Amino acid sequence: MNALNVFYGLFTLLALWGIAQAWLSQMRTETIHPVKAFIHLLAFYLSYLLWPLWAFSVYAGFYDLFSLHQSIFIFLLCSVLIYARFIEPHTVLVKTLHYQFNPQQPFQRPVRIALIADLHIGLFSGHERQLKIIVEKINQQQPDLVVVAGDWTYEPENKLADELKILQQIQAPIYSVTGNHDEQYPGPPIQQLLSEALNSNNVIDIEKKIVEFDEFRLIGVGDLWAGKADMRNLPELPQDKPFILLSHNPDTVDMVPALATRPLMLSGHTHGGQVELPWVTDYVMKKVSILGHKRGLYQHAHADVFVTVGTGMVGVPFRFRVPPTIDIIEIS
Repeated sequence: MNALNVFYGLFTLLALWGIAQAWLSQMRTETIHPVKAFIHLLAFYLSYLLWPLWAFSVYAGFYDLFSLHQSIFIFLLCSVLIYARFIEPHTVLVKTLHYQFNPQQPFQRPVRIALIADLHIGLFSGHERQLKIIVEKINQQQPDLVVVAGDWTYEPENKLADELKILQQIQAPIYSVTGNHDEQYPGPPIQQLLSEALNSNNVIDIEKKIVEFDEFRLIGVGDLWAGKADMRNLPELPQDKPFILLSHNPDTVDMVPALATRPLMLSGHTHGGQVELPWVTDYVMKKVSILGHKRGLYQHAHADVFVTVGTGMVGVPFRFRVPPTIDIIEIS
């Protein structure tokens, strides 16, 4: 019984610590829904209880406090949740896609674009440890440019500019558009906070702007849910080189008009489902993307769109079978 008392004491102390941390974090969060933010943070911090529960399942099975089947079930469930909460969110992958606009007219020099999205700095993700991993892996790939396809935030704390300082270590120019969470769909009105944080850390906002490169034009498109995805002027632009469109929501591709060369749109938004479960994830994805985007390259009538699974989390503090990913788009 002494061991049980120790377990109950540790469990209680850890639970009280989690409640206190959730409350303190909520006080620093830029939110218009403090109760909702507190509940989400409570799930985030109370998830640390999985560790003693995992250990206790072994102890309980060994000393016959639980049946063998009960102990195995709790052990396996805790193992999966611990992996999804503490391991996979920090297992940042790098994947490469080779793409050509026109095989008959290849680029004189291949261009390497690092695509990231959905950092969701705030309640669950985008903190120093993960951002450091992302920056190191981007620099290892030596891209020509980095593009961020929106959803920088998820009800962040009021020290956003300081949290993003590590981005200054990226050894390539960074171009960005905003996503629905950055535009209060849903979320707090943090547009000014985000704008100041990006400007102070050398991130270039290209929404409704064109960046000229030797082989292509990079065009920033506003968020679909915020009603800012207007591309009616694209046919009026010079058509002497292909367009790369940066837009948070991949469903925006449905608004691309016919152009001389099929453009490539780079997007995020879907998280690839974030938690990959049979049937459940596919059902949820129908709510996220009307056109059925999840991850990877899709072809549409007037454009191709590549969807990255992003690096952050919303809703629940888990990633399972959808690890955070940096996509390198190599265009030749």
